[in-house]
Amino acid sequence: MLRGFYSAASGMYAQQRRTEMLTNNIANANTPGFKADQSSLRAFPEMLLQRMEATSTQNPRKGFLTTTQIGSMNSGVYLQEATSLFKQGGIRETGVKTDLALIDGVLPIDPTTNKKGALFFTVQNNAGELRYTRNGNFTQDASGYLTTNEGFYVLDTTGNPIQLTSNNFSISSKGEVIEDGSIKAKLNIALSNNPNNMVKEGSGLFRSDEGLVSANDAPNVSFTLQQGFLEQSNVDVAQAMTEMMTAYRAFEANQKILQAYDKSMDKAVNEIGRLR
Repeated sequence: MLRGFYSAASGMYAQQRRTEMLTNNIANANTPGFKADQSSLRAFPEMLLQRMEATSTQNPRKGFLTTTQIGSMNSGVYLQEATSLFKQGGIRETGVKTDLALIDGVLPIDPTTNKKGALFFTVQNNAGELRYTRNGNFTQDASGYLTTNEGFYVLDTTGNPIQLTSNNFSISSKGEVIEDGSIKAKLNIALSNNPNNMVKEGSGLFRSDEGLVSANDAPNVSFTLQQGFLEQSNVDVAQAMTEMMTAYRAFEANQKILQAYDKSMDKAVNEIGRLR
């Protein structure tokens, strides 16, 4: 019976974590470039139950133990790690010069996962570390540098921040930053062949411990940049709400099972085990 407590409790904890993940997805439904998280429930390894018993002989002291298989028992469920869905989000026009939408074209397929790679803008945080994002909601700081809303520098293909002398500039579909009729820099678009290996850090940022290659001149890779547009979140709000209600009902079901076990234990302790 105690194992039943653990199984029901693990189900409640898994559904709670799933609800938190879905809540975060819905909260970021309007965040530019946000990639929805996905998860799957996995069962813990099953246990094989066996009964040990002694064989009867004329001399019980000389008996030996035998085992009889009873069957398998599941030991609970857990939420596997959440992975991001790198599906292209919708494109919305803003008319703001510093807004950029990264539109996927031809992307390589990873032979190990059989899934497409993903493209990202390359930025540099305050500690000088590389980070990657799909959120093209950029701005210009007081020194003319192209930055994210958090103040992280947007990098060019040489790994340097992009500095502009005015707001009279344009960005081509290939990522070329043009000011006063000349190309000042080219945005570095990074390619990840297996984006599920990247770590989500919040604020639309991803970290890669492996280091990403530049997609600007990579073979069999194509993309388009649109100035004055933003990529929207790829969260399906209706689906997320449906999944949240399913997770909530599953949590309630496990809760009722836990309460039933609690009542059974109460009777076993206070009624069955009572001395008369």
